[in-house]
Amino acid sequence: MLGGLPGKECNMASKMRTEKDSLGELQVPAEALYGAQTQRAVQNFPVSGLRMPRGFIRALGLVKAAAAEANAGLGHLPKGVAAAIRSAALQVAAGDLDGQFPVDVFQTGSGTSSNMNANEVIASLASRGAKKPVHANDQVNMGQSSNDVVPTAIQVAAVLACREQLLPAIRHLRATIDRRARSLGKVTKTGRTHLMDAMPLTLAQEMGTWSAQLASASERIEDSLKRLRRLPIGGTAVGTGINADPRLGKHVAASLSKLSGTKFEQAKNLFEGIASQDASVELSGQVNALAVALMKIGNDLRWMNSGPLAGLGEIELPALQPGSSIMPGKVNPVVPEALCMACAQVMGNHVTVTVAGASGNFQLNVMLPVIAHNLLQSIELLANGSRLLADTAIAGFTVRGERLREALARNPILVTALNPVIGYEKAAAIAKQAYREGRPVLDVAREVTGMPEKTLRALLDPAALAKGGIHGKPGGGAG
Repeated sequence: MLGGLPGKECNMASKMRTEKDSLGELQVPAEALYGAQTQRAVQNFPVSGLRMPRGFIRALGLVKAAAAEANAGLGHLPKGVAAAIRSAALQVAAGDLDGQFPVDVFQTGSGTSSNMNANEVIASLASRGAKKPVHANDQVNMGQSSNDVVPTAIQVAAVLACREQLLPAIRHLRATIDRRARSLGKVTKTGRTHLMDAMPLTLAQEMGTWSAQLASASERIEDSLKRLRRLPIGGTAVGTGINADPRLGKHVAASLSKLSGTKFEQAKNLFEGIASQDASVELSGQVNALAVALMKIGNDLRWMNSGPLAGLGEIELPALQPGSSIMPGKVNPVVPEALCMACAQVMGNHVTVTVAGASGNFQLNVMLPVIAHNLLQSIELLANGSRLLADTAIAGFTVRGERLREALARNPILVTALNPVIGYEKAAAIAKQAYREGRPVLDVAREVTGMPEKTLRALLDPAALAKGGIHGKPGGGAG
């Protein structure tokens, strides 16, 4: 008997065996640790070839191990059986058995097929060496339902992915940006609004904006995790906790906290965590906001790197690979491009999670597997993309100082600093003349105003202007 499912007959010629479940007999691969219910799901859902994410399988294993501990501690499961289940479940969590999880992402909306996949695999392993077979439903799934296990596994997986992958990656990217910014604090460049020349700022100020965006993104993600840590485990089928010890959920949460090294607790309202996926949608939204910030950073780098002759050409990104199959010598900003594509995927994933989150009816959300797939993929994409951006594009770019100085000298918007001295109208006329004649603002302003060059240089100094404030004395016209 495999996993407590009666009737196993091996046919060595076909390398299949016969399994039975409540619907009857079914042929299962002889070497598979799973049983009939998993095999039915494999046959029923040949949709995408996508399997449930590694992070979800890990979390599922942790939940099963924690449930075995809790049921043993509450006196409902023999300690020997619980220990065997725990050991097998931790092998699932460790990734040793990922090949035994063949069920497609696009399956039953509750994720029952994946829950039973885990139950069968764990029961099969736990039965080895046991006096009596371990039952997949009655023992591995004791006090549980797919309806509370799968949402719990999604939340555990998302919290761990953020804590272990995404948030450290954001910190690493911020640290790299901040380090480069400190070294470029005296480098002044032309600012741009509407992609048009604007007042100057330093590279440190520009990069500081990126760092601040990432800091805000981290804060929003951290805040979302507060709600994801509240698990619906113990609610079983609809939230009432039928067939579960009322103390089970708290014990499972405590065990999960120890196993994962991250704090979890049972939700106060178990119905909410089963009927809805609002916490997952919220986190997906914050990850989406991070994707927006990262795409902004990636596109800034692409614009700054553009050229090298006909674009802005302010920086040079590392030359990582030839950029064209037909144009020799062309080098493209491949890392920011890869990052921006990852961000686009995350934005699409968030739409899917949003629709899936809205697809609950009465007591159960019925798009749980696709939420798990998209949410965890988004976290992984941005974690990997952030580290790649930090270690290549940010750490490796060089500044083209002469190009920055040349553009600053010819920037007609510098005349803004003369507003308090000569007024807006006269300043505008100087800017237009300088642009029309292709001359530095300083030269035109000297001719038009008759002001001393030393005074004008002080007023129009880009480094001073990057500090903000009023640099001249009011007089003559509107300020």
